[in-house]
Amino acid sequence: MITDKKIVVIGSGVSGVGAVKLLEAAGAVPTLYDSNEKLTGAEVRGRLPEGSKCKIVLGAFPEELKKETELVVLSPGVPVDLPLVEELRANGATIWGEVELAYHFGKGRIAAITGTNGKTTTTTLVGEIFKSYYPEVFVVGNIGTAYTQEALKMTGNSVTAAEISSFQLETIENFHPKVSAILNITPDHLNRHHTMKCYIETKEKIAENQTRDDTCVLNYDDEETRRFGETCKASVLYFSREHILDQGVYLDGTAIVYADEAVRTKICDISELKLLGTHNYENVMAAVAITAAMGVPFPYIRETVINFTAVEHRIEFVAEKKGVAYYNDSKGTNTDASIKAVQAMNRPTIVIGGGYDKHVTFDDWIECFGDKVKWLVLLGQTANQIAETAKKHGFTNIVFTGSLEEAVQVCADKAESGDAVLLSPACASWGMFDNYEQRGRMFKDYVRALPE
Repeated sequence: MITDKKIVVIGSGVSGVGAVKLLEAAGAVPTLYDSNEKLTGAEVRGRLPEGSKCKIVLGAFPEELKKETELVVLSPGVPVDLPLVEELRANGATIWGEVELAYHFGKGRIAAITGTNGKTTTTTLVGEIFKSYYPEVFVVGNIGTAYTQEALKMTGNSVTAAEISSFQLETIENFHPKVSAILNITPDHLNRHHTMKCYIETKEKIAENQTRDDTCVLNYDDEETRRFGETCKASVLYFSREHILDQGVYLDGTAIVYADEAVRTKICDISELKLLGTHNYENVMAAVAITAAMGVPFPYIRETVINFTAVEHRIEFVAEKKGVAYYNDSKGTNTDASIKAVQAMNRPTIVIGGGYDKHVTFDDWIECFGDKVKWLVLLGQTANQIAETAKKHGFTNIVFTGSLEEAVQVCADKAESGDAVLLSPACASWGMFDNYEQRGRMFKDYVRALPE
């Protein structure tokens, strides 16, 4: 029994606390460890349920505990190649992450969604489609509700939509979704995965325990995911914006169509969608494929798809001030996501960019600006790197700012009626903000405070 093992949860953030709560609810008495010596035991204890018997260890990891530990549950932000983790593994400890732990206790069927971009929108839409048809639905994972928080509530009748990050996929062992999906793969998190090969292989782990009785939904237009489809052990269902498919979901002119050999079913026309941008057509097609593979009838899929609006922080319309439209794309934490956001704009645009350095290049992002982007307003760790890249490509309308509030004011000063201002940083938020949600909320507050 897992509850009889000596278990250590590493990381005292939301994920780590969620893991502790699940383990204690299941009857285990774990140890919660965090290397941050600035934390206090009282502070960490305050994050746990009243009456928790969890032991708390801060700072240096005790040698005796290294020898005793049988199971380690890593928070997603803890690298799997951390020396401490490697030492624990060498001592014989099993290394799990939040997803593997939750899967061990959870029940029902799972649709698991990963990819560099579009995960949150697609997972949210899949969850809404499930809710229109199934009575017992959970939407969990990297989307904001910890999988561990919901696992013990699941039954054999549960249907779960799970957004799974590459960090979470590093530590799966038995995780076995009924339907998996890889939406796309572009460079991201190379500071963590080090090489594209490692990043790609980590994404592909989402389907490693699937069989031919399961389904893996893949992007036919993405070279890496199409290649993976040739060796994937699950039954592959493609979606495509650029090709007509014999089997799968595709865009035929302005119609989103589901093809099952000779039978072709029109789901909707893109003019009926409330989502902005061609990348969202791909998200919708992926959601159609996923939910159809999970047994949802087409009328339920169609009704939900045409009524679905954008998720928070993803090309989210905030306000119009003095004829200028402001959009919050704080979830644009890599260049590919931000390229899609720029492409979705239908006005002359001022872009706010910059943030935490994930060791990626910005050439493709700058090249997509064309004649659409008027000014680039920069902040954060990557500001100089982005500016140098922009100048290399002949883009020189650049302003450096020291804060997001200043950046919003600069945009307001430079924008003319009919323009758009787009926060799409192409970088993670760490360093200046707790997360992209905080960055997006602050942007919206600053925008709403602007004079009408």
